[in-house]
Amino acid sequence: KVNEKKAYLMDSEIDRNPLFEGVVATEDRSNMNATFTLTNEDLKETFDAMWKEARINGINGHRSVGGYRASMYNAMPLHSVQALVDVMQELERKA
Repeated sequence: KVNEKKAYLMDSEIDRNPLFEGVVATEDRSNMNATFTLTNEDLKETFDAMWKEARINGINGHRSVGGYRASMYNAMPLHSVQALVDVMQELERKA
């Protein structure tokens, strides 16, 4: 149930925030990994600096797909997913 909450939180932000787009079709999304891209690559440098400043690491996407991948395995607490969502929302406010 906790993994479902983490996935729902992340997927909801990807779908809600116009600065991000999911890589995988909604019906094929994973509860363990959320993959997404920026809709405006001009914001990449700013977003990367923001998530690094928030002490988030390891969200670079796959080398062949690009974008970002947020892993939400069992040991990842809900508040860590919320931290990334907070950064995504902050980027939206700044853009």
